[in-house]
Amino acid sequence: MSNFREILIKIYQQTNEFGKMHGMELIKFEADEILYRLEVKKEHLATPTTAHGGLLAAYMDGVLGLAALYASSENANLVSTVEFKINYLKPVRLGDVLIGRGTVISNGKRIIITQGEISNEKTGEKTAVGTGTFNAYPYEKSGMTRDYFGI
Repeated sequence: MSNFREILIKIYQQTNEFGKMHGMELIKFEADEILYRLEVKKEHLATPTTAHGGLLAAYMDGVLGLAALYASSENANLVSTVEFKINYLKPVRLGDVLIGRGTVISNGKRIIITQGEISNEKTGEKTAVGTGTFNAYPYEKSGMTRDYFGI
């Protein structure tokens, strides 16, 4: 399954309706880090100028989860979130472009721990940081078959 990771990330990008709905764009998916981009739009606001914290939480879950997915895909596994923690550092405003960076802290057989940060591309300031714990499991348990991967 040498191309499992490549096919998996293509499937993820095609089927992640939540991410597409919110404008989350994967720009880097590599071992050293993942990068996820998001532009704050009107539908993301909780006040006339500031994004809802739930948007940032969902975005952070994606950042952390994609880092874990990169690691788990080495063994043809997917991941599910067990828990994550987020610290909000600065408000995010309409029109801000956010860059989420995720990395793996620990890559066990079943448990993967990741860390992430979300920064404002305009100012360079961190807006949130987080850590997450993910369960790695065989892709077959998701209902996907070998046909998805051409194997």
